[in-house]
Amino acid sequence: MRTAPLSIALPDLGATTVLAEDLALALRPGDCLCLSGDLGSGKSTLARALIRAVADDPDFEVPSPTFTLVQNYDLRLQIAHFDLYRLASADELDELGLDEALEDGVALVEWPERASERFASDVVAISLEGIEATARIARIHAGPEFLERFNRSLALRSFLDMAGMSHAERRFLQGDASSRTYERIRPVTGNPLILMNAPRHPDGPPIRDGLPYSRIAHLAEDVVPFVAIDGWLREHGFSAPAIMAQDLDDGILLIEDLGSDGLLDPEGAPIAERYELAVECLAALHRKPPPECLQVEGREYHVPAYDPRAMQIEIELLTDWYLPWRTGAPVKDRDRADYIALWAALFAQLQSAEKALVLRDYHSPNLIWREERTGLDRLGLIDFQDAMIGPSAYDVASLCQDARVTIEPGLARRLLARYIAVRQEDDSAFDEDGFREAYAIMALQRASKILGIFVRLDQRDGKPGYLRHLPRIEGYVAQSLQHPALQPLRSWFTRVGIVSTES
Repeated sequence: MRTAPLSIALPDLGATTVLAEDLALALRPGDCLCLSGDLGSGKSTLARALIRAVADDPDFEVPSPTFTLVQNYDLRLQIAHFDLYRLASADELDELGLDEALEDGVALVEWPERASERFASDVVAISLEGIEATARIARIHAGPEFLERFNRSLALRSFLDMAGMSHAERRFLQGDASSRTYERIRPVTGNPLILMNAPRHPDGPPIRDGLPYSRIAHLAEDVVPFVAIDGWLREHGFSAPAIMAQDLDDGILLIEDLGSDGLLDPEGAPIAERYELAVECLAALHRKPPPECLQVEGREYHVPAYDPRAMQIEIELLTDWYLPWRTGAPVKDRDRADYIALWAALFAQLQSAEKALVLRDYHSPNLIWREERTGLDRLGLIDFQDAMIGPSAYDVASLCQDARVTIEPGLARRLLARYIAVRQEDDSAFDEDGFREAYAIMALQRASKILGIFVRLDQRDGKPGYLRHLPRIEGYVAQSLQHPALQPLRSWFTRVGIVSTES
């Protein structure tokens, strides 16, 4: 069902470019944008600006498809740009590959009225009307699903305007496994910034004790945790990004861009020096008493505890998602019960482990290398909104068993030894044996959770790219199971076929 059309005034060519950027950031594969209007109304101008925004290149060559009828672009989004002015018959659309283009990408269609009967009612219809020399009005008719995305994009633009960033360039930066997305913002003057788009989403269905998964696992549901933890990290001398503007209720933050260099070399392999600084940064973080209650714009944010209930709901992702995918059969009741009981005993052991602020996603995608800085300031920290107070060993395991980058056992041992040495320099009573045991437990807990999450991302969310990381994580599982404290679980993993007897 369509709602009333949106009307957007385009007083000049710059406004058309802005509209193209806002549209580009709302697009998803399967979207078909039909551009209508008289000759000279600006259809091609809008299409070229949109393609260049997706390409992130103002000089990107966008030839007219007037004679070829279609031009294809393999960009962040695959785009097929159609011009149907010379179309002899609507049947020619089959030969031009419209349906195939919409399977994996986006179609921009000029002169759609030449084959109007071939376009479904759920297309995004954009009509452009010239008023004077360069002024236009764009009227956008679309279904509610697209309009929700586009209105969100317009809200982000409005936020930037209010933050003094009118006419700033917006470029897609990345999305993650959650619903958050990020944009790189290039103001007219000044350094680039990062826009975090994290609207609050309704909780999922209750799955246990009347609570949804996100509440049990203490996942951030808005941007307040990020702002709170960011302030605490910066107060204690860690390089978290400065926040330039924020709308806590609408889930929008404009933050400092710490850079794009990471911990990996051009081939994607770990740079040992950078990983060593990252583990030293953790040692410094774990020396700080963890915060319990933080203030954010007059609100109290209580940092949650990484408690056994949260850990248990996470490890059950392995039996709920990964194991049925791996074996092709439902998990037996006995296997599930044994698995949960074995973990419950380990969680009880962890109650005596050292507690610290656990950032939860302390690994290569979220660590920024700043070559021009010195000391711990060389390491920028991002993506810590799910931080909790829990076993300090968790983040060490997150770094040494990076889910997306293979950390060879030798480097992992070296990093673990460096962490322990730094902790012992400050505290001769630091319990190395206890920490190593907690490290093994938390490394396996984390790997078990991620195996389930990555299969869930494929099967539930249509994100199969995460499956390529499974062999690496399975290798980490085999490594962790070598610790004596995990021998009962090793027998279970062997019994259900995840780990071989030779591992």
